[in-house]
Amino acid sequence: MSSKARPEAPANPKQSDSTTRAEAQLRGASVRITDARVKVLAALLDAERAFSHQDVQEAFADMDRVTLYRALDCLTDAGLAHKIAGDDRVFRYSAGAEHGSEPHHQHGHFKCTRCSRVFCLDSIAEAETLQNALQQSLGKGFRSHDIEFTIKGWCADCAS
Repeated sequence: MSSKARPEAPANPKQSDSTTRAEAQLRGASVRITDARVKVLAALLDAERAFSHQDVQEAFADMDRVTLYRALDCLTDAGLAHKIAGDDRVFRYSAGAEHGSEPHHQHGHFKCTRCSRVFCLDSIAEAETLQNALQQSLGKGFRSHDIEFTIKGWCADCAS
């Protein structure tokens, strides 16, 4: 048995607030609404952490693997989800900002080095602090549109 805890798969969303939000975000991004896209985006909106393709596939076992890849790619291309490259060569996905809102992906991530779960650091204050640090370091006129950094450590479950 592996010493790493296996991440829990996201729960299947029911017709809920997240499903309604997912449909609205797809419409707002002028993306064709499909059952797969709505289900996947709703699961990402409900998630407290980023999910690997396998996590999402386990949650939607009845969904064709290619359909799932296409849904994730579509959501990423539309800016409704973002794809996080892990040092373990596994991509993880989390909900992006509402279409057309700023900042798009202006946050970092925390990765547990024991269980490999990835959590978004979504504070607006963090993004503003990083933007201010960028301008102090490089001078006025520099503006980030994407922040990609990862803090590594142990999550609350693994640290206890």
